[in-house]
Formats: sequence, C-alpha cells, structure tokens
Amino acid sequence: METKSAELEKAFPRLAQEGYSVTSNPDKSYNCIAWAAGVNNDWWDTAAGYTWPDGADREATVPALIAAYSQIGYEICQGGALEEGFDKIAVYGADGLWTHASRQLQSGKWTSKLGRHKDIEHTTPEAVADSEYGKIVCFMRRLQK
Repeated sequence: METKSAELEKAFPRLAQEGYSVTSNPDKSYNCIAWAAGVNNDWWDTAAGYTWPDGADREATVPALIAAYSQIGYEICQGGALEEGFDKIAVYGADGLWTHASRQLQSGKWTSKLGRHKDIEHTTPEAVADSEYGKIVCFMRRLQK
C-alpha cells in the first residue's frame, strides 16, 4: 500500500505540509461519517436505505449531523486538543451542509476516511479543511468506552 499520494495532496494541499500517511486501501463499505464514530463496516447517510442514528433528522445539514452524533454519546466541546478519557471528532461543513468528519486517535493525530477511497492519518484536523470539505464547524467528544 502506498504511504503518500499526489492525488490526495492535490485535493488537500495542507496534507503534504502538515504530514499524513495512507492507512488503508480503498473500501466502499463505510464512509467518513461512520468512520468518525468508530464504525468500519457500514455506510452512514441520510438517504433512504443507509444507516443513520435513530432519533436524528435525516438531513444533510450540520445540525442534523451533530444530532446524529449526539444520539451515540457525543457532545460539542471547545476544541481538538487531546483529552484523556475522551474520543473526539471534528465535523466539517460548507453552506450549512455537512461534508466530512474525522476522528482523533489516541496519539493525538487524526484519521479520515476519504469518501469511497482510502483512510488516512493526518497530523491535525485542519489538514483536510479548506478543501472540498469546507471548514471545521465544531468539535465533539464522548467518554471513551
């Protein structure tokens, strides 16, 4: 498996600057929204036929995604700094719609599933922001299980 990708660096210019590595081959069985929640065998989406947490509106809006993560124990928090005893995610959006989510690793680095493509580990959550994913709109945390 390759560890760097010119295609990724073109789509996400900050990756090369901040550092990253490819950590999986492409996999169509899960997406970034599920991956951020720690799920690697299901595709989470608001469209009919996909998994979505019970109790959350099936909308592509940032508030609906925040509500979906809230249904599984996440709450909005003040930033992406590593906090002992907590799992953290970053929620990305543009024009009021959610676009991406990434998850913090125990090392303090972050992991993202890039659509139907690869998983990557990146140094900061901002490494995939300011791209097609827009900006980080909030951070969320939950107690580690």
